[in-house]
Amino acid sequence: MGVTIPEGYSVVQPYLMFVSVREAIEFYAKIFGAQEKLCMTSPEGRVVHAEITIGDSVVMMADENPAMDAYGPAHYGGSPVSLMVYVENCDETYAEALAAGATSLRAPADQPYGDRMAGILDPFGYKWWVAHSIAPQVRGTEEDAK
Repeated sequence: MGVTIPEGYSVVQPYLMFVSVREAIEFYAKIFGAQEKLCMTSPEGRVVHAEITIGDSVVMMADENPAMDAYGPAHYGGSPVSLMVYVENCDETYAEALAAGATSLRAPADQPYGDRMAGILDPFGYKWWVAHSIAPQVRGTEEDAK
C-alpha cells in the first residue's frame, strides 16, 4: 500500500500562514520566481488556500484564520520553521531579497558540505536559507554516517 500523491506534488509541502498571502505571493515571485498555482478566496476576499510553485516544489499558504487557530509568525513572536531553497545564484538572490525588504540572517558564504548559502528573514517572518551547490558530491553517504 503506497501513498497516493497528486501529480505535481511531493510527499511533503510546507503550509504557511500570512497576514496577507497576496503580498507574500508577490514577494516570492520576485525573489524566487514563484508561480501562483491556485488561489481560493472567501466571499469576504480572504485567501483561504493558495499554492505557489518554486521550481519543482509547491508551497501552500493562507491568510490567518483565528477561528482555526491559524496565525502567521508575528502572532507567535517569530517562526521556529526555516525553509531551504536552491537558487541559481545565492549571492544575487540574497541581494534581491534584501532590496525587497528581507533582513539578513547570514551573508553568503561557502559551506563545508558543498553549498554556498545565505540566510534571510522575509518581510512576513519566515526564515529562508538560499543556496547553490559549489562542490557536488561533498555530502557523505549513508555508509559514512554509520
